[in-house]
Amino acid sequence: MSLTKADIVERVYKEAGFSKKEAADLVDLVFKVIKDTLARGEKVKISGFGNFSIRDKATRVGRNPQTGEAMEISARRVLTFKPSQVLKEDVTQRFGHRIDDKGKEDTSLAPKEGTPKALSSFLNNVDESLDSMED
Repeated sequence: MSLTKADIVERVYKEAGFSKKEAADLVDLVFKVIKDTLARGEKVKISGFGNFSIRDKATRVGRNPQTGEAMEISARRVLTFKPSQVLKEDVTQRFGHRIDDKGKEDTSLAPKEGTPKALSSFLNNVDESLDSMED
């Protein structure tokens, strides 16, 4: 199961009290700001979540997996994401018990309860930013 943009809009609508149109516009705007920032080659840092950045990769020699033949892979830009330590800990604490010794996940086990620290950290930073804007 994947979280879709429509799912995010629905959560914003239900949890933040916006109309569905306002929630959709807000989600679109946030994604637009992130995309525009990355397109300019700048990093996007979201406290308690992680960092998005663009990395330039040089031309290199690779292999065709079907034939084993050497081929040139052209230079390109790639998007990278590095999760914050807080996000990593949240995922491990909530879902780590579902992984057995062989690395298989038992999805029938419910995630552990609790408020994710990543969300709390993000909301605290938003509150602090808003407070400093009022001063």
